[in-house]
Amino acid sequence: MLKQILKIFFLSLVVVSCKDEKPTPYKVEDDTYDVDKFGIPKFVNLNYIELDKIHRISKFRSSVGHNYSDDFEFCRSMKHYFEPKSNIDWSSVKIFSPISGTVFRINQEWAGTQLHIKSKDYPAFYFIIFHINLSDSLKVGDVLSAGNEIGTHIGYQTMSDIAIGVNTPNGWKLISYFEVLTDSLFQKYQNRGVNSRNDFIITKEARDADTLKCSGDTFLNVGTIENWVVLE
Repeated sequence: MLKQILKIFFLSLVVVSCKDEKPTPYKVEDDTYDVDKFGIPKFVNLNYIELDKIHRISKFRSSVGHNYSDDFEFCRSMKHYFEPKSNIDWSSVKIFSPISGTVFRINQEWAGTQLHIKSKDYPAFYFIIFHINLSDSLKVGDVLSAGNEIGTHIGYQTMSDIAIGVNTPNGWKLISYFEVLTDSLFQKYQNRGVNSRNDFIITKEARDADTLKCSGDTFLNVGTIENWVVLE
């Protein structure tokens, strides 16, 4: 009888503790994040580039540049190109780490350096910045704080571009840079004439309907959807 009473008592404790336990939506140690289940967090407070020097920005899933896609889509540019104004020296445009994190990968490109930064707050999120003239001898494993200047854009050879990749439970997923900006940071784009974040994003459905054709990573057509957002 005593054993039965003790059993009921301990079971009641388990039930109470389970009710009080708050579910954790994101486990840092897993290094994965379920975007479909939990949504995209808006945690970026700083621009990666000097916005006042930018003339126009390509849309997510545009036909600008070349195919850059993930495990779920193909034949579309799932990143953003930032084209500086024509009246400035493109190599003077400063590049910053938009987040606090760790240098995860460094690749030498045909024009400058490609830098991968793994987010500290959301380790499943990777920020990939292309065509940088690094101002410091950064190496893999170095720790960056949000706002750290990491160099300048390489120059007139090409535009600056940025991609955001997420390790999800089902694979590598690319999302728009503008989906992770805080409202206060996005206000800076609204001050330049942008109405909403959607202005920068071609939906998957719209892109699928306006099909692009690729040979490898080369676009064979440009589609009919506008590729650019021109800033005021």
